[in-house]
Amino acid sequence: MRQEKANQSSPNFSGNTLTILYDNIRWEEKALYEAAKKKGVSVETIDCKNLVLDLNNGKSKYSGQVVLQRSVSYFKNVHSTAALEGLGAHVINSLHAAILCGNKMYAHMELEKAGVRTPKAVAAFSEESALAALEEFGYPVVIKPTVGSWGRLIALLRDKEVARAVIEDREHMFPLYQVYYFEEFVERPPRDIRAIVVGDKAVAAIYRYSGEGEWKTNMALGGHAEACPVTKELEDICLKATRALGGKIVGVDLMESKGDGLMVHEVNNTTEFKNTVRATGVDIPALMVDYALGQGK
Repeated sequence: MRQEKANQSSPNFSGNTLTILYDNIRWEEKALYEAAKKKGVSVETIDCKNLVLDLNNGKSKYSGQVVLQRSVSYFKNVHSTAALEGLGAHVINSLHAAILCGNKMYAHMELEKAGVRTPKAVAAFSEESALAALEEFGYPVVIKPTVGSWGRLIALLRDKEVARAVIEDREHMFPLYQVYYFEEFVERPPRDIRAIVVGDKAVAAIYRYSGEGEWKTNMALGGHAEACPVTKELEDICLKATRALGGKIVGVDLMESKGDGLMVHEVNNTTEFKNTVRATGVDIPALMVDYALGQGK
């Protein structure tokens, strides 16, 4: 994928054009670029680290442009999206969706309001209140940073002693990690589901199985993926969750609770889909490009 620096003096694009904004070139960004080129789309790729925007430019080249926002960093993502939308770009996903999807507590509250089944959760804002909350909430429990990805800083707290040690460590971290967000440990099979939503359709889904000795289902931890059928129930809950958070192209992560059935535990704003393509054969990059171009018309 050819990298380009953003240049505010460039002429406006016209016709079949697309901008891909990223801060880390993954398989997904390469696949999106190749899918766009195969369709004859004029595609510009921009590393967010090179992005410079005149926030007072009423004639920005981004006015009217469709931008696929693929920046992994939550803070780069929401700030660049805010700037681009302010300059008249059509960003997928929007600032509203990026803010909500990128923060687990924000997302939980919106999903709850929309009636989407989610794991039970509790929040606290100090070491003392967090430990007190857990005494009532019960163990085991999962602690998650409200902002984060790839399973980083997520821990399973099996008892008070482990909880105290983890929370004491977080008291010395960045203030963000002193917002304590806990979810119930859901009794489920050793897998979860990743469904990819594009517009008004769940286009594909996979089971993500935990690696040996792991309770997390992250592929980077030795797990593996298999195709998952997109049932009406699965699609309905995915679309309900997507709409609750204002998303257009997202990955919805679900668990199969033994007691409560399908429940959503995360909606990903810049979702990875490499394993979904490999397991299902669905051309997700092409579907994403088609949808994005359709939004720009």
